[in-house]
Amino acid sequence: LAAPMYIVEERTVGAQLGDENIRSGWYSVIGGFFIVLFFMVFYYKWFGLAANFALTMNLVLLVSIMSVLGATLTLPGIAGIVLTVGMAVDANVLIFSRIREELKDKSPQKAIQAGFDRALLTITDANVTTFFVAIILLSIGSGPVKGFAVTLAVGIVTSMFSSILVTRALVNLMYGNRNLQALTI
Repeated sequence: LAAPMYIVEERTVGAQLGDENIRSGWYSVIGGFFIVLFFMVFYYKWFGLAANFALTMNLVLLVSIMSVLGATLTLPGIAGIVLTVGMAVDANVLIFSRIREELKDKSPQKAIQAGFDRALLTITDANVTTFFVAIILLSIGSGPVKGFAVTLAVGIVTSMFSSILVTRALVNLMYGNRNLQALTI
């Protein structure tokens, strides 16, 4: 280099610190997960309960697929899981907000159907663009970046499945084929 280099600080990180970071990462996933579960039930009532079931299924599917792939969860992988939980919740919030908007002009049954149908495009667009970024990170990244990219890519697929199909199936089980006069969401 043209300029001289002076060492200002030097650190050595042991395996114990890595274990501590992983443990802290898992605590953040679990803590954030339960805060989200509480908020969804508090704010969206029965719809929030359906979203919580779908979110739990999303997390189980993600960890299962990562286990089948033989992936080792590192701190970047845990960050990918946290991002996946956020994206799955975001998809449900979009759907439920759309249902609320549709309730102003439509009957409850038609509002539910229109809410899911009209939110689908936005959710798909957001997830597909993020999936492309994950693929790019996987192809040009190395080490921890690849771990994050794999977790993110798998998480996007499981998030789309759980947010769209599982939540819709549960909402249809709760409210489908019923003559609803009003809907609390």
